[in-house]
Amino acid sequence: MPNDCLAIALPDWATAYETATTAIAGDEARMRFAIDLARRNVECGTGGPFGAAIFSLDQGRLIAIGVNSVVRLGNSAMHAEMMAIMRAERAVGSYTLKQPRGYALYTSCEPCAMCLGGILWSGIRQLVCGAVADTARAIGFDEGPVYPDSYRHLEKAGIEVRRGVLADEAAEIIRGYRERGGAVYNG
Repeated sequence: MPNDCLAIALPDWATAYETATTAIAGDEARMRFAIDLARRNVECGTGGPFGAAIFSLDQGRLIAIGVNSVVRLGNSAMHAEMMAIMRAERAVGSYTLKQPRGYALYTSCEPCAMCLGGILWSGIRQLVCGAVADTARAIGFDEGPVYPDSYRHLEKAGIEVRRGVLADEAAEIIRGYRERGGAVYNG
């Protein structure tokens, strides 16, 4: 990779999650991992209540993680899903994750409009979501134009979509973020 590539830095606490974890089996365990990223991001004061992780479909190997870093990095595109996608592309050395073995994105909350677009363009083959987007909307986040057709479009493009995995656990993190006075930066 060229030295002038965009590097997306994780908070200090998060680096160990990405480097120490090799593989995680099963949807619930992977979603708990993404939810734990969101929880730690809130507890450490390094960003919003959203976490994401990308795993290989063949072996369940962790490729990259992302945590909401909009405020920390001063960049509106630094949602957990976008960070995970960018870090995964860098890790595999390609602008696309559309590869024979395929990759799955686990995200602690249903994605906003920007992240759904990024998922479509990234080549991800599977999207697994935790909390429903209405949970984020309820505390003031504007998720943009996301409709049932948005998910159907992903499915027509060959992306398997599963929603509501450990939704209640993930929603607790989002509600707790607001109760702690966390910034809602786009509402």
